[in-house]
Amino acid sequence: MSTRLLSLPALALATSLVLLNSAPAGDAWPGFRGPTADGRSDSKGLVTTWSEKENILWKTPIHGKGWSSPVILGKQVWMTTADEVLADSTQPPKKGGAPSNAVKEVSYFAVCVDRETGKIVHDVKLGTEQKPAYCHPFNSYASPTPFIEQGRLYAHFGSHGTWCVDTESGKVLWERKDFKCDHFRGPGSSPIVFGDNVYLIFDGYDVQYVAALDKATGKTVWKTDRKIKYVKDDGDIKKAYATPVVLEVGGRQQLICPSAECTMAYDPKTGEEIWRIAHGGMNAAARVVMGNGFFYLTSGYPAKLLAVKTDAKPDSTGMLPKEAVAWTFTKEVPTRPSLVLDGDLLYLMSDGGIASCVEATTGKMLWSERLDREFTSSPVLANGNLYCCNQSGKIFVIAAGKTFNVVAENRLGEGRDAGFMASPAVAGDVLFLRSKTHLYAVGKK
Repeated sequence: MSTRLLSLPALALATSLVLLNSAPAGDAWPGFRGPTADGRSDSKGLVTTWSEKENILWKTPIHGKGWSSPVILGKQVWMTTADEVLADSTQPPKKGGAPSNAVKEVSYFAVCVDRETGKIVHDVKLGTEQKPAYCHPFNSYASPTPFIEQGRLYAHFGSHGTWCVDTESGKVLWERKDFKCDHFRGPGSSPIVFGDNVYLIFDGYDVQYVAALDKATGKTVWKTDRKIKYVKDDGDIKKAYATPVVLEVGGRQQLICPSAECTMAYDPKTGEEIWRIAHGGMNAAARVVMGNGFFYLTSGYPAKLLAVKTDAKPDSTGMLPKEAVAWTFTKEVPTRPSLVLDGDLLYLMSDGGIASCVEATTGKMLWSERLDREFTSSPVLANGNLYCCNQSGKIFVIAAGKTFNVVAENRLGEGRDAGFMASPAVAGDVLFLRSKTHLYAVGKK
């Protein structure tokens, strides 16, 4: 059975099919985790050492607060951010609910930076919301990574709104602010574009569903409820923050969408459910990757990694049987950073700073080593190295392979504003790093 990864649109090309074991085209980074949606780049010229004074092509301050990763196409680098106006006080939480918000107003922005100079080209104010739903200080209102294709940016802020922006003029082409859910701790799921549609996941405290929009008009193509039978009726365990991916298995396209307790696959054209697998867990965030005849997915918290056979058949209810899981792994599995699969090696970066390498066909641990502090950013793989950014401003360069080897340890920024929540992006031979306050272009001058 063939198992292939469908790449996301880039460089004005129509949606293309990319074999999972081939490298992505390296001059664009259109969405979360790059052109093949799995955090890999074919760049051969990335630097491995840098500092505030070395190998920094430019450094640009970005206003507001946003953890979305940069996306790159042509001469443009885009990201989203949010400006917050704080309330005078925060009320104590209601029983069983989130605290009342310390933010009384939030404005949503899409920011474009010139790729060569770092100069801000567009700073588009998309909308302002009074008394927005609560967002935990660890999160941001602008955590979902936007998606870019020729002429258009799709900026998504969860239930706070989705906007399509003309990348040349900065003009808003359409908006949707009617998709509702209680994120409870703020948004996190990023949009993807495949074919004619934009795909969004809304896994909230109250409702959970997946939606497809016509990318030209923003109109709803389909909307499918998750219909998960949760272990208990507690909205806090129902929420999730994962980003979908389109994969092709046995000649059929599948939109794979992790959620709390289950992961589902849908027909991207109709929203019809193809299969689901129950794995438990809450706050699922990592994206599914595929190879070696397996889907590799994580459960959220409590953290568990599963290798699910791509040729497994669902029963009459649509559920994959227990035998579909070839192996599981529970040691230092991330709940937020996504996985990196490179051939028969699977790399994990745990929330707590443990980097691991697992044999992808068997689940055997090859190495597991502590780096430093906590990680939310997902690693990227380029030129035989993993680039891993932590929340305190350190970036580790680790040689990919069956033995652990730190090539370099770098640091950017100082003080409490230093640190990386956004994942790296790569275009050409330049590494784009978004810290809590700045966007850096890292490369040889």
